[in-house]
Amino acid sequence: MKFVDEATIEVIAGKGGNGVASFRREKFIPMGGPDGGDGGRGGSILAIADRNINTLIDYRYARLHRAKNGENGRGSDQYGAGAPDIVLRMPVGTVVHDADTGEQLFDLAQHGQQVVLAAGGQGGLGNLHFKSSTNRAPRQFTPGREGEERRLRLELKVLADVGLLGMPNAGKSTLIARVSNAKPKIADYPFTTLHPNLGVVRTSPAHSFVIADIPGLIEGASEGAGLGHQFLRHLSRTRVLLHLLDVQSPDPDVDACAQAVQDARAIAQELHRYSPELAAKPRWLILNKLDMVEDPAAVQTRICQALDWNGPVFGISALTGAGTPQLMGAIQSWLDEQQRTAHARDDDPRFTDDPRIGQP
Repeated sequence: MKFVDEATIEVIAGKGGNGVASFRREKFIPMGGPDGGDGGRGGSILAIADRNINTLIDYRYARLHRAKNGENGRGSDQYGAGAPDIVLRMPVGTVVHDADTGEQLFDLAQHGQQVVLAAGGQGGLGNLHFKSSTNRAPRQFTPGREGEERRLRLELKVLADVGLLGMPNAGKSTLIARVSNAKPKIADYPFTTLHPNLGVVRTSPAHSFVIADIPGLIEGASEGAGLGHQFLRHLSRTRVLLHLLDVQSPDPDVDACAQAVQDARAIAQELHRYSPELAAKPRWLILNKLDMVEDPAAVQTRICQALDWNGPVFGISALTGAGTPQLMGAIQSWLDEQQRTAHARDDDPRFTDDPRIGQP
């Protein structure tokens, strides 16, 4: 299935039905009084997050969604029928923006979450609502209200615990294919990955996490070079980033370690240009293809010293799988610890939002 992570749609809710001015006219009842009913409510446009959908491709081609109008009221105290709502199912992780102002309206981050994209108009009132002791034959009624109309920009941000980051051909697709059930296309030319891939890494029968692979970045991606930085949004929800570096060069005249250090600095710079929040996320250094160098320990030491790196660093071979079990185990332990810390923080009254709790 083609992966589509952006779409622009127009939603038009239904107009409410008009109220009616009517009077009861029956034989032998000369003064029947008002009996005009209300108009029905117009149909609304709803969105619901569905974990069984993983792309916005349906909304790339079906861009206009219009709900029906409510029925007008009738005599004999008959109210108009309300129009049915239209429910749009979207992938979990969809962010809805106003296409005209750019304002973020909704974030569908949980399965089953439902929001109203455009509310249907209320039905008008019939004249039976205006009768009183001084106004026994009212001829007033109100028209139905117009439904909301919006242009919306849908943006999908995949939900993953771990994100893979690196230059093209750094081995990201090979790694995600090695450690998870994902089957991305793998080839020996740059930009083989054209859309994000998700995989589930199962470290034990009761423990697993989701890992995301995005197309490779190159220097100048923030200005549109290569595939640009449009896919970096998919890393915004991740909890830790794995920065893959290729420590082996097919050209013997190229210093692979120096090239890896240059690539790492370029990627870090692109992250800061795109989003300081994304650049501030925990980032682990992953040295890939160590099975193809003579002295892996010396290569790791040289790169870490050149980058002045103090964070976690792992040496692996995504092709052979060497070092990947240790890396996945460390990630699972880190994620579990982060979850325990978050739960402890939630249970600690010192960190509550309620000012009445935790006060002496």
